[in-house]
Amino acid sequence: MAGGRRGPLLTALLAAWLIAATSEADPEQAALPEERSLVLPMTASNWTLVMEGEWMLKFYAPWCPSCQQTDSEWETFAKNGEILHINVGKVDVIQEPGLSGRFFVTTLPAFFHAKDGIFRRYRGPGIYEDLQNYILEKKWQSVEPLTGWKSPASLAMSGMAGLFSMSGKIWHLHNYFTVTLGIPAWCSYAIFIIATLIFGLLMGLVLVLISECFYMPFPRRLSESSEQSRRSEEAHRAELLQDAEEEKDDSNEEENKDSLGDDEEEKEDLGDEDEAEEEEEEDSPTTGVDEEQSDTQDQGSPREAQEEVEPDETKEDIPEQPRSTDTELAEDTLRQRKSQHANPGP
Repeated sequence: MAGGRRGPLLTALLAAWLIAATSEADPEQAALPEERSLVLPMTASNWTLVMEGEWMLKFYAPWCPSCQQTDSEWETFAKNGEILHINVGKVDVIQEPGLSGRFFVTTLPAFFHAKDGIFRRYRGPGIYEDLQNYILEKKWQSVEPLTGWKSPASLAMSGMAGLFSMSGKIWHLHNYFTVTLGIPAWCSYAIFIIATLIFGLLMGLVLVLISECFYMPFPRRLSESSEQSRRSEEAHRAELLQDAEEEKDDSNEEENKDSLGDDEEEKEDLGDEDEAEEEEEEDSPTTGVDEEQSDTQDQGSPREAQEEVEPDETKEDIPEQPRSTDTELAEDTLRQRKSQHANPGP
């Protein structure tokens, strides 16, 4: 009986001891996750905090092994941030693709130093000692800052951030289609292609409506002025062509007149020559007749003189045929000259 009673008592004591031991261990286990991390997560809404003071930023991805190896070192560096007078932050590129585009992050992990809005790329190892020396010794002063369009606060990097954030949303949507809904990948691509075409058409329609509503008067004035200028240019060209044609006509008329004058002079010269030849021909038969008469008188017999004159006349009648043709030619030339003087050509 006594042994049977002691058994349940021992089990109850053992259970009470176990409960007490677990209650003492639970507060220690519960205190571990309550330890607050001093690394500030940066998002698109609070990233402007790095524009003031001194900061060190780390860009990482949860799936990156190199990023996971530097997590403990980064936490230690953040705990000593108060001693170093520096703020420590981190950016998840999966959750914040816009910030990765703003800083143009191409490799992981990526570290950046910021001092009063001036950013520099830290390319050393992510070890606590190196990070501490980088701040204490001010090695960042020897690093070329990101200025101009490369600065994360510039307008160009703001546009880059918008593109990266849009691509991140598209990627999340693609994962939703393929993983959650179970749609094939090619169907998801087809959906994005069709959506892109529709979006482009709608944007083009909106731009056309805006241009029609707000910018219509300005193009009309331009078109009217352009038409007037075009017409004036055409009229000017037509005038130039007309002037050129008139000059050509005048030059042709002058050339024709010159040629006609030369022809008339030549014809006059020819006429003068023909007249001189006719006068010479008219003088030549009279001299021949006088000589014949003198010869007949010397001989004394009129019959013999007649016989001698007849053959001479026949001889002289033979060259009279070309004389008549020459005279005709001279008369024709004179007639042509008179007709040209009466009716001068154009």
